[in-house]
Amino acid sequence: MCNVETLIPVGAEATIGFKINGKALTAYPNETILSAARRHDFYIPTLCELADIDHTPGTCRVCLVEIQMQGQASTHMVTACNTPVKEGLAVETRTKKVRDMQKLQVELLMADHLQDCATCIRHGSCELQDVAQFVGLKENRFFDPIRVATREIDRSSPAMVRDMTKCIRCQRCVTVCRNYQEVDALVVTGTGLDTAIGLRHGKNQKDSTCVTCGQCVLVCPTGALAEKDETDRVLDYIYDPEITTVLQFAPAIRVGFGEEFGMAPGTNVEGQIIAASRKLGIDIVLDTNFGADVVIMEEGTELLHRLGERKRPTITSCCPAWINFAEVHYPELLPLLSSTRSPQAVVGAIAKSYLPVKMGLDPKKIRVISIMPCTAKKDEIVRPQLADDDMPNVDVVLTTREFARLLKREGLDLNTIEPSTFDNPYMSEYTGAGVIFGTTGGVMEAALRTVYKVVNGKELDKIELTQLRGFEGVRSATVDLGGNIGEVKIAMAHGLGETRALMEAIKAGEADFDFIEIMACPGGCVDGGGTLRSKKQYLPYALKRRETMFNIDRKAKVRQSHNNEQVKALYRDFLGSPNSEKAHHLLHTFYNDRKAELELTVKEIWGEIKMSTMIY
Repeated sequence: MCNVETLIPVGAEATIGFKINGKALTAYPNETILSAARRHDFYIPTLCELADIDHTPGTCRVCLVEIQMQGQASTHMVTACNTPVKEGLAVETRTKKVRDMQKLQVELLMADHLQDCATCIRHGSCELQDVAQFVGLKENRFFDPIRVATREIDRSSPAMVRDMTKCIRCQRCVTVCRNYQEVDALVVTGTGLDTAIGLRHGKNQKDSTCVTCGQCVLVCPTGALAEKDETDRVLDYIYDPEITTVLQFAPAIRVGFGEEFGMAPGTNVEGQIIAASRKLGIDIVLDTNFGADVVIMEEGTELLHRLGERKRPTITSCCPAWINFAEVHYPELLPLLSSTRSPQAVVGAIAKSYLPVKMGLDPKKIRVISIMPCTAKKDEIVRPQLADDDMPNVDVVLTTREFARLLKREGLDLNTIEPSTFDNPYMSEYTGAGVIFGTTGGVMEAALRTVYKVVNGKELDKIELTQLRGFEGVRSATVDLGGNIGEVKIAMAHGLGETRALMEAIKAGEADFDFIEIMACPGGCVDGGGTLRSKKQYLPYALKRRETMFNIDRKAKVRQSHNNEQVKALYRDFLGSPNSEKAHHLLHTFYNDRKAELELTVKEIWGEIKMSTMIY
């Protein structure tokens, strides 16, 4: 067990004596210079390093320091991120030689880096810009615009853009994709000046094994990886007088948005988002939580049918990156997935069918805009099976980051906006169960609250299923649902690395579960690939956002999806009953086998060996 920030073994003692800039200090055994310097409040610039994912490749060379070993007269320049402290070591971080070499490294990094920062999606929030300012860079003697023009820009995906004109080859994206998500879609290509980040087998973003979870975007220090920006498309809809704009925002948005405007992480800004959306000119503001409550009605009914038929396990289907992962890597397990659409798709379908009937609107002139903490939601909405009469259920998705940019473009600041409330009488009510969809274990807990009521005709005595609220990568429990169902074995996994292990256990017949919840992103939607980025940190606010979601649930007047009055009206007036023919047409879907074989050729293996190890 290690400290996440420093990766120091718990119980270790700082017994190694050394100096930084003449000050006597102590370090832990095997601790790096960078880690020890941070603990003792000495700043050393970094770019490629990211302690949260234990990534210290030393490729950017920005963390250079000058060291003198005990008993030696000469000094050496080393990278602080991967050089361990030794007894008697003397470290200098700000000598003229160090500063000159750091500036040279940044200048070389930017030699084939697009210089038009004003048009970059990371402008003003870029780690490379920060380091360039720290080293005092005022010119770039080596900038080569011709070489920049030859670097690849891949816009093939409806969700993400991979722009090698802005890549600094830090390999953070490769590490999080390979070692944490275990998708392994990204690889290092080329050598020397031609080194870049590409997709395995030379494919483009759209056709690769990438599942668009977006975790690579969260760790990228520059604008090399980003969501496909569609803020202008939203403005086109808003300012078209013929269009009725319907905006929905996900449960995680309200707890993962305030920090962009200087608020404390985890602050609930639901009211400010509603008010800001109306100030933008949105006609109807809805809550994706309403769709989550509907999903529970459909998925819970589906689960009970499968349990009755002894079909197990049933696996949740609300996470589009997980759906992509299943289709590409485990298509043989697709029959186990619930056919219920995601809450986003459910709201889109109802907003273009039920809402026009209730409000006298022309469904062909409705444009549904989603604000999501997720990059995969962008490619979810272009699935042909999530459209009716060639009309997509959801027209455009903005990530949390895009929504922040949109508000700032329009001069809106959440700090100065008076909070408002939902007012649509048909699709804006939500329960505490809908809220907790946004964090790992929440879908499972919400579903079991309703399934218990259906089986027993009464509510759960203890509404909070705390046994489901751990934060381990894979968690399991046994819950007694009573009635003719009895005990059910459940599991939850978040993060695709943990999901892969669980899917392999299912294939091997080693996993004995009735119901499984999968969230592709570690922590669930509160840390989705479309959430706000944090410089030099990976998922720093997961627990604060998660706790706020549970607090919203605790304070909710209604905490079970089946007690949502607007959901009851939807079924009474329009759908009939959960899993009815009409409900199945509007609220369910199917999946496609897109199996990708991952075997490497000898040439590819040799290429990766050369890129990752020293050849003597």
